[in-house]
Amino acid sequence: MAKCIMVGCDLHDKSMLLRVAVDQESPVTRRSGTTAAARQAVLADLRRRAARVGAGRVVLAYEACGFGFRWHDELAAAGFECYVLAPSKMARSAQRRKRKTDEKDAQGILDLVRSHVLAGVPLPAVWVPDEQTRDDREVVRQRLLMAEEVSRAKVRIHWLLLRTGQESPPAEAWSQPHYRWLKKLAGGGLPAGAAAALGSLLRQLAWLEKEVERLDGQVAALSQRPRYAHPAAALQEQQGVGRLTAMVFLTELGDLRRFANRQQVGSYLGLTPASFESGQADDRKGHITHQGPSRVRKVLCQAVWSRLRVVPEEKAAYARLVRRNPKHKKIAVVARMRTLGVVLWHVGLAAQAASRGVLEADGHCPLPPGVARAAPAA
Repeated sequence: MAKCIMVGCDLHDKSMLLRVAVDQESPVTRRSGTTAAARQAVLADLRRRAARVGAGRVVLAYEACGFGFRWHDELAAAGFECYVLAPSKMARSAQRRKRKTDEKDAQGILDLVRSHVLAGVPLPAVWVPDEQTRDDREVVRQRLLMAEEVSRAKVRIHWLLLRTGQESPPAEAWSQPHYRWLKKLAGGGLPAGAAAALGSLLRQLAWLEKEVERLDGQVAALSQRPRYAHPAAALQEQQGVGRLTAMVFLTELGDLRRFANRQQVGSYLGLTPASFESGQADDRKGHITHQGPSRVRKVLCQAVWSRLRVVPEEKAAYARLVRRNPKHKKIAVVARMRTLGVVLWHVGLAAQAASRGVLEADGHCPLPPGVARAAPAA
């Protein structure tokens, strides 16, 4: 039987530490940088080790970090197995958290790899999107980030006005008359220091709003590409779901076929309640897990509030949930977010299948009642 080299890698921005073991033998430690040359040296070293011991398989794992998936791509291209692990799903004792070193972290990852290879224990690995999906995410995420910066700039302006005694603007907030009033204050209606600060904030806000417009155009262009055109249009047919919400959903979730049912979708979105059920406590649910992409939860929340204003069925469903627990209306909003996320998954799954020329999505993923299946792409 061919041997297997197993590697636990503690990866940082500028360094990595590897614990390398052959089958059940004692591991050795290897330290390296993370430059392109250093990574190639690690790959060459693993090849030499595999050739020396006759290993037919090299398995490496590391925790997801700011380094992204570059290391995964290079390992896969070299013919090695690589897994990117979710830090939130890795069990750590209180003692381990208080005595944390790179070598201990790498050894912990190596232990997980060994249990997977030798005993078939599933790894807490994340889904690795393809390079195109990763690239598409960048512009959509930047659009969300710029909107957050706009909100922060407005908050800073608000607090500056409060500090200088300007508590009652003469017009609706952030309307054109409001902007003219702010510019007048920056031109001399405030003490010199405050006026200079307000002028700076207004220039920042103007640039950020222009940048949001530019990114909106780039997101719109992305939504018209063949891989997104039909799914994005199908998602936008749901009331309250705009282009940005559709593109956030599609780029963050990627290939929707990787989810087998609505439970997996809700779990991935972090919209399922935590469970505390053991022994005689068989029905204890906590707050939602908040795992998965927070960006999707944010746009789903905005979409739900929009739907509550215009969709009678949404308002009725929300009212029923509120009647059950009038003191916790947020629970009703979260429940509707989960329902909307599942609906968008069903619709997007059918649209992605139609875009591929498939008449129907997987048979175990029927659309829920009242949701129309998207028409095939033209």
